[in-house]
Amino acid sequence: MDHLLTLLRAAAEDTRLRILALAAREDLTVSDYVHVLGQSQPRVSRHLKLLVEAGLLERFREAQFTRFRLVTSGDDAALVREFVRRLDPKHARIAADRSRLDALQQRRQTAAARFFRDNAQRWDELRALHVADREIERALAHHLPVGARRLLDIGTGTGRLLEVLAPKVEQAIGVDQSREMLALARANLAKSGIDNADIRQGDMYALPFESDAFDVVTIHHVLHYADDPAAALAEAARVVRPGGVVLVVDFSPHDLVELKREHAHVHLGFADNQVQGWLKSAGLNPLEPIHFPGRRIMTGIWRGERELPTRTSTRHVTHPAHGVSR
Repeated sequence: MDHLLTLLRAAAEDTRLRILALAAREDLTVSDYVHVLGQSQPRVSRHLKLLVEAGLLERFREAQFTRFRLVTSGDDAALVREFVRRLDPKHARIAADRSRLDALQQRRQTAAARFFRDNAQRWDELRALHVADREIERALAHHLPVGARRLLDIGTGTGRLLEVLAPKVEQAIGVDQSREMLALARANLAKSGIDNADIRQGDMYALPFESDAFDVVTIHHVLHYADDPAAALAEAARVVRPGGVVLVVDFSPHDLVELKREHAHVHLGFADNQVQGWLKSAGLNPLEPIHFPGRRIMTGIWRGERELPTRTSTRHVTHPAHGVSR
């Protein structure tokens, strides 16, 4: 009862309800809230502190920034989303906040588009070498575990894989180290109307998640940049649940050495036994790989399944009742 009253008191204030409505749409910083709400930084910080202490918001670090999002787990998560659901989107203050946030997002999309345009030639050159992305995306969607609820995309880049796979799960999270890519992914997800995906800064060798947290983990064209692919796969295996799967997309072995010089590739593709050996060493059961011949490079999908724990049967011994002769 006391905890419920704390939640209700924290939410029962005009500015804090507006903050919750904004947090339901995007992970924002203090300066973002200051801009959208039109209030001073100390006042906004105080409201955010109260919401975090009450358990309605949670904070997380992204480089030198602190971002805030609606609490993501437990009964409180369902309750705060019910608060937001009951807010009238046509209310003058809520609508004005949304309009200012939309304008802020538009500026970010413009900046992200500029970044993508400046780097588009590099990506276009790579796309010309291998199979069409859509074919890979369809295959990944097909091989999602039945009933998968939580998905993690490591090295999410532009967020494209989240756009494809997030609608098929309850919650999707993309991690990337590049701030430019994080901004681009957020802009793309907002433009696509994906509301069940979060973007976070993270290191693939030290993921900011507890063990057994996801039903499926995807690593799409990331390993060829990795100094230690085996360690990256071991970390992916750590966060996947029993019964879950790690899906790796990358190039098969090739001889295009210019990719090292011009695109910073560390590895010129991977052999099946190489990736499957890493998956097995990480405690996963390697499944049959899938290959997609490309224009100059073959692409592979390697799958590693984490087995469910085996049940040990207990034998029940029936003892004769007292007084009964054998």
